[in-house]
Amino acid sequence: MKIEHVAMYVNDLEKARDFFVKYLNGKSNDLYHNKKTDFRSYFITFEDGARLEIMNKPDMVDAEKYLNRTGLIHIAFSVGSKERVDEITQLLQTDGYHIVSGPRTTGDGYYESCVAAIENNQIEFTV
Repeated sequence: MKIEHVAMYVNDLEKARDFFVKYLNGKSNDLYHNKKTDFRSYFITFEDGARLEIMNKPDMVDAEKYLNRTGLIHIAFSVGSKERVDEITQLLQTDGYHIVSGPRTTGDGYYESCVAAIENNQIEFTV
């Protein structure tokens, strides 16, 4: 079994799409728009075939996103090397994103950094 895709609602669909294309070399499909419900989405496909659906619709609730909460807490992307983790983290910091942690080696051996991106959702970059 494999996870077919992960989905997340966002307020700014274009900004979210641009993030995954710019920083993670994702490839976006064309915008899907259901005119009846005003639902909109993009699928972002990454080089290994993993997919992320980013979505938007009217009347979404945008509750505050606490880092220590129940439920899904982050999406982790393997970028291939410690050097690439460092490069992406530095680029994101330069571009004004909040670095939550790292780059660092965790107690369980992961080299990672975590960034509050995409409307304060946490994105992890690891080897």
